[in-house]
Amino acid sequence: MTDLSSTGVNAVISYEYPLSERVRTLLRLEDLFERVEHFLQKDEHYDHHVALLSIFEILDVSGRADLKSDLLQELERQKQVLEGLRGNPEISEPALDKVLAQIDHAAANLFQTSGKVGQELRDNDWLMSIRQRTNIPGGVCEFDLPSYHYWLQQHPDQHRRDLQSWLAPFLPIREAIAIVLRILRESGKTTAQLAQQGVYQQMMAGRVAQMVRIRLKREHHFVPEISANKYALNIRFTTQEGVQRPKPAETDVEFELTFCNL
Repeated sequence: MTDLSSTGVNAVISYEYPLSERVRTLLRLEDLFERVEHFLQKDEHYDHHVALLSIFEILDVSGRADLKSDLLQELERQKQVLEGLRGNPEISEPALDKVLAQIDHAAANLFQTSGKVGQELRDNDWLMSIRQRTNIPGGVCEFDLPSYHYWLQQHPDQHRRDLQSWLAPFLPIREAIAIVLRILRESGKTTAQLAQQGVYQQMMAGRVAQMVRIRLKREHHFVPEISANKYALNIRFTTQEGVQRPKPAETDVEFELTFCNL
């Protein structure tokens, strides 16, 4: 995931690279939830069409049978870790209690969900007919799905009510993902690094990490291409000029590196 830093005026671009399939799934879902939220706030029917397509993508990505159990196990594990911090003079007890309450709330909501995530949508024949047509380029024109065209012409408030009801089954997952990713992002220690002639390599040497974050000053116009395994992290910086194919960087690149692990 790429985002703009909250410090400065668009001064830094942050790149997050998952080192496990589980974190890859969580980052994809986070991005999709943010996309739905963005387009839900709009009023044009084209925006609400994109919001529905994003809900369909959430349905696909969250279809992993073990996603719910993975999240519940991770929330419980983090709760045990945080409980072990009680009595530590460097830890704020009120802040700790707040995080633990959030974990308990997310776990309770997730536990109460029954069956496969999003099954309510799968059982809706009308929605599934739209989903099937979206796999065809231009497949949801008014002459293909007149009932969907009719829905799109309704008031934006009606769209929002419907979209929010279709999104509702996924909200317990969204709440749990937000907590897990926040803990993951806060776990790392950031260091300043230099990629000589645009190339950087670091041996993992037993280091365990689930995500790598790279931060670059926007003014430098470099883009990191990341590959990693349990033995080494490799970063190759390229320069991006307009919409042309990236070219290898030929100068040293300063960047910030963070290894994140739950």
